[in-house]
Amino acid sequence: MLRTGRFVSIMAVAGLLFLYIPILLMMVLSFNASRLVSVWGGFSLKWYGELFANDQLLGAAWLSVKVAAVSATLTVVLGTLAGYVLTRFGPFRGRAMMAGMVTAPLVMPEVITGLSLLLLFVAMEDFIGWPQGRSPTTIIIAHATFCMAYVTIIVQSRLAQMDGVLEEAAQDLGARPWRAFVDVTLPMLAPALVSGWLLAFTLSFDDLVIASFVSGPGSSTLPMVIFSKVRLGVSPDVNALATLLIGFVGACVFIYSWRVGRRARQRDA
Repeated sequence: MLRTGRFVSIMAVAGLLFLYIPILLMMVLSFNASRLVSVWGGFSLKWYGELFANDQLLGAAWLSVKVAAVSATLTVVLGTLAGYVLTRFGPFRGRAMMAGMVTAPLVMPEVITGLSLLLLFVAMEDFIGWPQGRSPTTIIIAHATFCMAYVTIIVQSRLAQMDGVLEEAAQDLGARPWRAFVDVTLPMLAPALVSGWLLAFTLSFDDLVIASFVSGPGSSTLPMVIFSKVRLGVSPDVNALATLLIGFVGACVFIYSWRVGRRARQRDA
């Protein structure tokens, strides 16, 4: 038993080192004075200055943030409605087909999803004249289509754990179904909605394959710009940008953990 526990601990530490050592090396190399990634030229902050002077990287990062925020919001709305219908409406004609179509992006390769959406946008432009070319709008629609499956599953799981007695009590007291949904169901779904929004934002911000199919000139996201730089050689300002993103995410996680711990201490007191 002791040997088994020691083996599990060693494997866990080895796995964590395998995951985080490359990230730590990238963060250290963002302060490298040399342009060569493999040669340490001393400590320097010049690449952070180069980053804030690089309009291409900053523009792509800002575009990725806007696309991810809008697509995540749209995804939460559509995913909540789909999850509510599949969970609360009971058996109805076409339910199995709807469930399969909603969850299909989970198992479908991103290449197939991106290509099919590109063909759809081209056909729509030929028939109705919209969307005109590839733009951030097409990326938002594509990401919302891709991420809706994840939010739907999260909402379904949360609704399955919730007791419908409160909703029925609200309707017995005179509330219409829509008012009961807004005043009773949505507040109880809030943690699942926040989790779904964050997951959809992350998936959209990180996507490369689908965005490559449905984007056009002037609408390159941050993963697309970084991927194009990888083929020609990554400059250290990319390491600086990645370090800033990691620092921002780490700060958000720390603040959230601190607030949760503080609330737990206040509750115990």
